[in-house]
Amino acid sequence: MKKFLCVTAVLLASLLGPALAAEKPSDASALKGVTTGRVVWDVSMSNPTTLALFLSVVRETYDDLARQNVKPEMVLAIHGAPVRYVRKDREDLPLDVAAAVDRINDVLDDLAARPGVRIEVCSIANRLLGVDNAAIKPNFHVVGNTWVSLIGYQAQGYAIVPIN
Repeated sequence: MKKFLCVTAVLLASLLGPALAAEKPSDASALKGVTTGRVVWDVSMSNPTTLALFLSVVRETYDDLARQNVKPEMVLAIHGAPVRYVRKDREDLPLDVAAAVDRINDVLDDLAARPGVRIEVCSIANRLLGVDNAAIKPNFHVVGNTWVSLIGYQAQGYAIVPIN
């Protein structure tokens, strides 16, 4: 059985290796004349497993913009259920979501450390869900109202992409 698994792994690696290593297609047509990619991610998705996946795509989008010489300027406006996932202490969350919430925080921490990224957490959602503003991770910014953020950033030319 062990030998079978090793042979299968080698076969998969040889078949998928070139496909995984292949260069991504260009987005040159969409990015023609664009030097800065300004986007607000409207984050309210409650399912932590799906949210972790979507946030990984947000990180890939950052990388794709940078790879194509477009400076990413991103805001992640977190409101609703996800505010419970970005607290310093998450011990009260069910065990079945712990791994997904850890992935969410790994991606968000990575994004927060990148130039041009700001993560905002809604104080209204915190209040409604019983989350203390002081409990939010220190590398994230608690704001009065993320819907105000969406209005303001859109007026500044940011695209708004919902993750809900």
